[in-house]
Parts: sequence; C-alpha cells; structure tokens
Amino acid sequence: MLVPVLALVLGLVVLVFSADRFVDGASGLARYCGVSSFLVGMLVVGFGTSAPEIAVSIFSALGGVSDLAIGNAYGSNIMNIALILGLTALLAVIPFPRSAVRRDLPALVAVTLVSLALFLDGTLSRLDGAVLLLLFAAITGFQVWEGLRHKEPEERAEGGSLGRSVFWLLFGLVLLVVSSRMLVYGASAIARALGVSDLLIGLTVVAIGTSLPELASSVAAARKHDTALALGNVIGSNFFNTLVVVGIPSVITPMQMDPLVKVRDFPVMLFLTLLLFPFGLRGRLGRAGGACLLLCFAAYLSYLIFTAVRGG
Repeated sequence: MLVPVLALVLGLVVLVFSADRFVDGASGLARYCGVSSFLVGMLVVGFGTSAPEIAVSIFSALGGVSDLAIGNAYGSNIMNIALILGLTALLAVIPFPRSAVRRDLPALVAVTLVSLALFLDGTLSRLDGAVLLLLFAAITGFQVWEGLRHKEPEERAEGGSLGRSVFWLLFGLVLLVVSSRMLVYGASAIARALGVSDLLIGLTVVAIGTSLPELASSVAAARKHDTALALGNVIGSNFFNTLVVVGIPSVITPMQMDPLVKVRDFPVMLFLTLLLFPFGLRGRLGRAGGACLLLCFAAYLSYLIFTAVRGG
C-alpha cells in the first residue's frame, strides 16, 4: 500500500508543478509568435495534452479492443467540456473569442456529426479513418494560416526567450503525462485494496485520469488569468480526440461501435458541444455556467455508475 500512496502523492505534486511550467511555456510561445493564447491553446496545448488518449487508443486498436478506443475518445470529450471547462469557469470567467463562436465551435459540431455519419453502419473502416485524418489536417492547416494572418508582431518583444518557452512547454508536457499515469496507478491500486470493483475504477479513476493533463493545464491557466488558453485547450483537444484519437486506430484496424455509444454517449457529447453556443454568444462562461456544466458531468457520471452497478 505504501508504493501506491507515494505514487499518488508524488504524482499530484509533479502534476501541479508541470501544469504551471507547461502553461508558462505555452503563454510565452504565444507572446513570442504574436498569436493569441486561444490559438496556442488549440494547436499546442489541446493537441499535446491529448497524448494519453492517443496512446491508449493505438494500443487498444493493436489489442483488438475498439470499444476502449472509442469510449476513451468520446468520454474524454465529455469530460473536457463538462468537467474541465466547468471547473475552470468556477475559478475564473472564461472569455469566448468571436472566432470561437463564428468558426471553431461550428467546425467542432460539424466534425462530430461527420464522425457519427461515418459510424452509422456500426463500423469505422480504414477509409473512414483516413477521411477523419484528412479533415484534421485541413482544419489544422486552416487554423495555422488564420493565426499567422492575424498575428500581432508587436507582442513578440514581450514574449521572452523562444527556447525557454519551448523547453518548458515540452518538459512540462512530458511531466504532465508521466504524473497523470502515476496518479492513475496509485488511485487504482488504493481503490482495489479497499475493495472497489474494477468496473467502478474504470468509470471513474481511469476515465478521469486520461483527462488529467487537460484538467491540470486548464486550472493552471485559470490561476494565471489566461483562461483563453484553457478554452482553446478544450476545443483543440476535442478536435484531436474526434478526428485523430478515433482516426488513427481505425486506419490500423477497422473498429466496431457499441450501439449503446450511439444512443447514450454520442448524444451527450453533441449536447454539451451545442451547450457552449449560448455561452459563446454571451461572450463569456461564468461561474453559473461552470456550475451548470459540472452538474451535467455529475449527472452523466452518476448514470454511468448506476447502470453499470445495476447491470453487474
């Protein structure tokens, strides 16, 4: 029991430290390049913090466990919006850039619907996976082009050293992923020692564990009053999960979707994505909105646990 407790405590300490360094690096990179924190949050932080999801999905595909890969991607999307944005909004108001409402959120809804359309026959083929990856490349290329077209060179002088920012960005990301794994290992081992079932551990500890990098970096961004980075983190991560975390495994091997995902998890993911529009039209997500998102997360997680226990 001593080793899991140490892993839990050390993982938490390293997670907090690495999240601070990661956000410092991302913010510094944004200032140096003269682009918005929101864009860096989408393209760098959002994609980078999805490293655990892509690793889990690839190994799941190689092991022939497609349900795990799909559940990992869509479950993370639900947690990113309901848990991470909700908690971040309780700490600080999250402003919504006009570009997010006009361009990024509609694009996220569109790729969500495209992925559902590809899954209508119950299978995601290698060709379907390639379509998702091409969509990701096109959207990312457009985001980079737009960001560079509207960059603000005058901010570059305040951005500090590019090398220092990149170092903390990469070093912080590695520590985020490692510390997240330590936390999941420690919490899982302690839960088993206390007699908690593997099912409940999977639905709670492991599911939230893959979202810890996003959670830690978003909370750290809120503490540093850079909530635009937190919003970009969530939107970018959801793009990555929907297109890449699902696309790459299906290119490796065609994946089957459990019918329950289409009638339960997918509608919840789509509903939460659409729920961001009213906040975006107001231009901000405040504490009341954050509380609403957290209630949605609590209701979803409670339903998962209730049905699993009842079914088991």
